[in-house]
Amino acid sequence: MRKLPSGRYQASYLDPNGGRINASALQDGKVVPLTFLDKKTAEAWLALRQTEMIEKRWKPPAAREPDEVEFSQYADRWLDSRDLSPRTRSEYRKVIDGPRLAFFAGYTLDQISPAMIKRWWTVHDDGHPTARRKAYDLLHAILATASQPDEDTDAPPLIANNPARLSAKTKNRTLTSRPKGSIRPATLAELTMIMDEMPRRYAAMVLLAAWCAPRFGELTELRRRDLRINLDADGQPLDGTLTITRAVVWPEPDTPVVKTPKSLSREVAIPPHILAPLLVHLEKWAAPGPDGLLFPAVESGGHMKHGALYKVFRRARAAAGRSDLRWHDLRHTGATLAAQAGATLAELMNRLGHSSVTAALIYQHAAAGRDAEIARRLSEIATS
Repeated sequence: MRKLPSGRYQASYLDPNGGRINASALQDGKVVPLTFLDKKTAEAWLALRQTEMIEKRWKPPAAREPDEVEFSQYADRWLDSRDLSPRTRSEYRKVIDGPRLAFFAGYTLDQISPAMIKRWWTVHDDGHPTARRKAYDLLHAILATASQPDEDTDAPPLIANNPARLSAKTKNRTLTSRPKGSIRPATLAELTMIMDEMPRRYAAMVLLAAWCAPRFGELTELRRRDLRINLDADGQPLDGTLTITRAVVWPEPDTPVVKTPKSLSREVAIPPHILAPLLVHLEKWAAPGPDGLLFPAVESGGHMKHGALYKVFRRARAAAGRSDLRWHDLRHTGATLAAQAGATLAELMNRLGHSSVTAALIYQHAAAGRDAEIARRLSEIATS
């Protein structure tokens, strides 16, 4: 016997062949799970089964028919039952309704097999490895829930086990994906060329993205009050900090939602060499008032959309010879530069807002690749 999360009791026993049988009952012609209000009732039910075995009257219970639930129906139920942010719910909805998981739409849960999933994985090696991996991860999560007992009703699993169990070797074998953990940050020369090619109102965005490493949603939600620059007696910038406590997401194309950032809230020290350009930006292009957006959309004055930025960023990165460079790679650039400047693991985690060491270690590994440069500088010290 075991007590379920609901407070009711589940009883089970070993049949003469050594298999475990959970208590069940026949209801409307179907075998359904049976649980008990208290421990004594469960004990009484088990005593009856033991008596049947002793008196040779015991018969195996009828097998429970699997519920024929189609994947698409169950995926909808699964999503409705989840406590998710608006952005995450919208992204999951797109994946469930998208062409990749549509492959499983007409199948019932018990028809989906490991071989079918592996075949699906191979068919969808279409040059978009990140989208394929996101679809698989969501498929795995949905089927994992279907393979577990219902925590609220104690109903048994809809499927015996999760068929989404691709090996790491299979998931990582693709000609189109970047090597795991690889980083190709922009060089200083490339950053300079990108800034020169971008419209002037976007130059400060490039600087902050590359040297302070905020995400795009964090960057486009920054307000004047989040940027603090201290001046000396002559009005020249001394130092500054960037406070990141919010981010904007777009669960619907025309519906921005301000929320807490994906990573931890944080204060980031601004490298002094970019303070003067930031002051120029504040004077010319930031919206007025303490709550004015640092980087408002050109036409609406509201939050800038990712697509609007990419219209000019694509041209700039192509001019710099880095058509492969995503905007998010500027965050990688900033993190790698910080690691190369000697930031410890804890300092990198604070600067990026990471709560785990895994991501921050990637940038420390990248900095470790400068070992030859370190050796050269050590020789300079020895011979100076």
